[in-house]
Amino acid sequence: MIRGLWNRETVAAVLLAAHLPIVVMWIAYGGADTLFRFGLAALVIGVWHLVFLLVRAQAPSLSAVLAALAIAILMPEDLGALRAALGISFGIVMGELVFGGWGRNVVHPATVALSFLGFGFPAFGWPAFDAPVAWAVVPAALIGMGTGVMPGGVIAGAVIVGAAAGVFGVLPVPVLHVGALVLVLLVADPVTSAATRGGRWLEGALYGALLILFATGWTGAAPVQIAVAAALLASLAAPLLDEAALALWIARRRRRHGRT
Repeated sequence: MIRGLWNRETVAAVLLAAHLPIVVMWIAYGGADTLFRFGLAALVIGVWHLVFLLVRAQAPSLSAVLAALAIAILMPEDLGALRAALGISFGIVMGELVFGGWGRNVVHPATVALSFLGFGFPAFGWPAFDAPVAWAVVPAALIGMGTGVMPGGVIAGAVIVGAAAGVFGVLPVPVLHVGALVLVLLVADPVTSAATRGGRWLEGALYGALLILFATGWTGAAPVQIAVAAALLASLAAPLLDEAALALWIARRRRRHGRT
């Protein structure tokens, strides 16, 4: 859609507004270091957007701010500017810009960047979050789902699986907190999540199941590392889940038609 109220930049702006509760609590509990992390991520991403603007006449987007926030909040600590810039560059270029920009990418660029940083620099620790930062995902998700910019099925599927795991004590509280943050910041992206109603529920459930699998079987992994890996695999599986949902819908239609 290129005319009217809802276009790519409107969706990005509403997503940014939905993320504000998380950002406010993150800055309040993280201190001045949060501003440096965000400033570095925004600078690196801004430079690459400028490069692609000059090479492809590809307009910059507010999605750059969304990616910068997600990376700054979740990336490993004490990386240093050079290592962080390398990982951010890889994520924004290979995860988004080479596909033509936000709206055409397959996986969230922040997910790609964070995965690269985790595999490339395993010696650096991942951040931990205070409970108020994690609880800020509740208003963020409500705003996102209420305005229609976050897929409700993805969030609902993940919440059901995660809540069941929490009740039975399968998932530790830190993994639940970080899993909720990653769900809102990365998995519930309107571009890279599943497109069908059934596929969205399946993707959310798959993300929750992967959290359980990694939390119980990945020895020594940090909660953020677990959640980012689950987000990456769930996003890559989204097209397959859409195909499965469509196949089930077609099969039901054929059975119904056969009875009539």
